[in-house]
Amino acid sequence: MDVKGLQGDKAEGRLYVGNLDFRISESDVIKMFSPFGKITAEDFLWHTRGPKRGEPRGYAFVQYTTKEEAQLAKEKMNGKLVCGRPMVVHLASEKSSLDSKDSHRALKDKKVTGGSAIRSAQTDRAAKIAAIKNKLKSLEEEGCSTKRPRLTPNDLTGTSEHSHKKF
Repeated sequence: MDVKGLQGDKAEGRLYVGNLDFRISESDVIKMFSPFGKITAEDFLWHTRGPKRGEPRGYAFVQYTTKEEAQLAKEKMNGKLVCGRPMVVHLASEKSSLDSKDSHRALKDKKVTGGSAIRSAQTDRAAKIAAIKNKLKSLEEEGCSTKRPRLTPNDLTGTSEHSHKKF
């Protein structure tokens, strides 16, 4: 048995649709994907617990009658901007980390799989910290400060030279 009890060919026609804006509804997903073939099932996932209970999770699964319909939908819809966000669409049987190397899930998978990936992530973090420190140092040398200048009483009452000018 495959994903959610689907066997063989049926699982091949199943698409993962991710990075959905939270304003997208189930009916919107069906409307967007119905031009590519007959949709036999659609699973729109919602948060069931916690503070986000009842809110959409931002992804869904769409089941087509054939793999060819699913492949066509994938080709046409993957990366398409919807509500300002690029949709991630792939066959549910494909590994997601191949399509979205920068995704949070891919990073999480790397951390779980081995020590070399953890060392790489730590090296990346150390490089980012070093870059931030260098930027701060250069700003300090230029005389820029991260603190806002203090207001003087004249700034608050409007009695400075500029407040007497007529415009």
